[in-house]
Amino acid sequence: MDIRSKIWIEVDGEPVFGRGRRFLLEAIDVHGSINRAAGEVGISYRKAWSHIKAMEDRLGVKLIERQTGGKNGGGALLTEDARALLRKFELLEAGLQDIVDVKFKALFQGGSHV
Repeated sequence: MDIRSKIWIEVDGEPVFGRGRRFLLEAIDVHGSINRAAGEVGISYRKAWSHIKAMEDRLGVKLIERQTGGKNGGGALLTEDARALLRKFELLEAGLQDIVDVKFKALFQGGSHV
């Protein structure tokens, strides 16, 4: 038996950041493109753009440096604020999972699973 949990950050009751948006930012970092990142995480470009705008508005920081198209095409790069958010969220998730694992083992170890 295993335990699973999800965590996300809200501002004024509105979601700001969680696992899905983390995957989006990580994909942008890998591909240098919002469009390619959206495809990788299985959402439309429009939805990806909406998530980025909501995160930036609610957090009050710029997360993506956008470069418009042209001869070599456009692109997108993560800002240092975005990288810091990813690092902190990763630490938060890992720390909470450790706490949940300890509590789960304390409650469910032994012969009975319920």
